[in-house]
Amino acid sequence: MKVLISGAGIAGNGLAFWLSKLGHNVTVIERSPELRTTGLQVDLRGPGVQVLKRMGLDQAFRARSVPEQGIAIVDSSDRRWAYFGVNKTGKGLQSFTTEYEIMRGDLCRIMHDAIKEKVAFRFGVWIDSFKQMNNSVEVQFSDGKTDRFDFLVGADGMGSNTRKLMLGPGAEDAFRPIRGSYTAYFTIPRPIQEGEEYSCTFYLATGRRAIMTRRHSPQEMQVYLPCNMDSERMKQAYRDGVDEQKKALAEAFDDAGWKAKDILRDMKITENFYCERLGLIKLDSWFSGNVALVGDAAYCPSALTGMGTTCAIVGAYIMAGEISRHCGNAKDGAREPSDGLDVALKAYDDNFRPFMEQVTRGVGDDGIFWHLMPSSKFAVALVNLMIGIVAFLRLDFFGKWILKENVKGWKLPDYDGLEKH
Repeated sequence: MKVLISGAGIAGNGLAFWLSKLGHNVTVIERSPELRTTGLQVDLRGPGVQVLKRMGLDQAFRARSVPEQGIAIVDSSDRRWAYFGVNKTGKGLQSFTTEYEIMRGDLCRIMHDAIKEKVAFRFGVWIDSFKQMNNSVEVQFSDGKTDRFDFLVGADGMGSNTRKLMLGPGAEDAFRPIRGSYTAYFTIPRPIQEGEEYSCTFYLATGRRAIMTRRHSPQEMQVYLPCNMDSERMKQAYRDGVDEQKKALAEAFDDAGWKAKDILRDMKITENFYCERLGLIKLDSWFSGNVALVGDAAYCPSALTGMGTTCAIVGAYIMAGEISRHCGNAKDGAREPSDGLDVALKAYDDNFRPFMEQVTRGVGDDGIFWHLMPSSKFAVALVNLMIGIVAFLRLDFFGKWILKENVKGWKLPDYDGLEKH
């Protein structure tokens, strides 16, 4: 098939990897003028690790991985209440930190480098409109060019333009915001100190706020500012852009304590700041005709699940696998290349939806994030004490109760068509 993928992120590159391996003619377009290698730390869990190994990219991943050792829970005096180390046994669920931690940009580069000789990439271009016709899709691009494809895939993130065009004007927005939940992500200069470990540090403040730092390099530190503030100030700042978002967060975290003052000072001048309103993407179907969605564009699970990257890479694998089963046998022009695509996309939806339903179950207005973000000093102290007890008893706090890796009754499919190539 002649395939167009909109979005050169993890889901887009992952799908391009498999479809090009099957021999399809793949073009990837990306709105950014070059491969977008920004973003902070991501990880792979469970079936995501299995897919990475099936891609043959395990060694390349490990060569660029972040050597994070675990997560420490601290209070305003920097006293450690709990520590959860990485699970290196290869058995059971991962903790907050996994064996497969990497910066988002490095993962994109690894996947892009593996396919750049087999896949056509066009940067600085996006889809203006498309029209489905006679088992194909005619696409109008932002540069005025028009082309026809057998298959179009939106891998363009939570705010997917492809999804909006697929659903059509007047359709309900697929984004389901989580009440008052925002997170800012950025890096700040922080040379590593003698004896300092590559660990994550999490500080729970009053007023439904928290600060998390992660070390990924000797010179820089990542900062995450999650907060739960159902205020008009945050809503308006989110709409008004980066400068207002920084101001609103500086106001919101001014009295948060711990290292807030220093972090907020450096936040003002950081150039890689990104603020996200947390939410889910919920759709009744991930495809329409010869147009489909993958990754956050189809089923963003939100950062609260710890499964966004895994869902993207596994979803791409399953879509390609079902295409290999149902669209991979056209010979001598006896069939159209896209014959069977409708069956393949239905199988993709049917096979992956039970996984996504488990991953996103309970994530919402009344989900765990809202209840675990305490407001008062007493509540913060109580949560720290409870987590300390859990750590002392060596209970699997993150794997079982917070993150969504443990998907029961679902197994990653095997696809002979992908293995043969």
